[in-house]
Amino acid sequence: MNCIIVDDEPLAREEMRNLVEEISSIEILGEFSNALAAKEYLATGSVDLVFLDIEMPTVNGLDFAQALPKDVLVILTTAYAQYALRGFELDALDYLLKPIKKDRLAKAIDKAFSYKNLLNLKENQNTFEDANEDAVFIKSDRKYYKILFGDIRFIEALKDYVVIYTRTNKLITAMNLKTIHQKLPAHIFVRVSKSYLINLSFIDSFDNHTIYIDKFEIPIGDIYRELFFKQYTGGLL
Repeated sequence: MNCIIVDDEPLAREEMRNLVEEISSIEILGEFSNALAAKEYLATGSVDLVFLDIEMPTVNGLDFAQALPKDVLVILTTAYAQYALRGFELDALDYLLKPIKKDRLAKAIDKAFSYKNLLNLKENQNTFEDANEDAVFIKSDRKYYKILFGDIRFIEALKDYVVIYTRTNKLITAMNLKTIHQKLPAHIFVRVSKSYLINLSFIDSFDNHTIYIDKFEIPIGDIYRELFFKQYTGGLL
């Protein structure tokens, strides 16, 4: 996998470069001090992943992320935690808070590799066929697979696809989150942000901003928070 680094602070670019260079499986193609320079580079070349600062002059990182090609993955890097939710709602793959820790970066890059592999399987893409009272049916390689609702932990939007996280694996299918949500029972699955649909029975814990399912941390969107609390707690909170 290859990447570029976009950050207006020279020291931040240097620190990110040093961290990324310690990971042999990813190659840095370039570094840019602003979004316009990065956009010019992308007009003539392709890249798998962008490490993107948010607070930059002229064009900020969030606006630039919206204009990137759909097959480019984005990991946001910033010193401002309040941008996290907006970043996830722009389909950012991950959000790294400065100063960035080596193990946290490695986790984000592992996630990028996982998603890139899923997106590269488009030729053998799973398709969502139907749902009944207790399961969804996925078609893959001319076969139909039944996935029980009780095995689906959560569903995440990824560009033009959704990733279905089951107890044991991940499946990607070409469908938006709104469409698949309409096909699933509302008493089991609830929308908690623009990018996530969760199975209520798998929640380990939650706070005002995050739902924890096993090792996964799922952000709660502002417009979905009240409905989630009401549905999950019965109005007790």
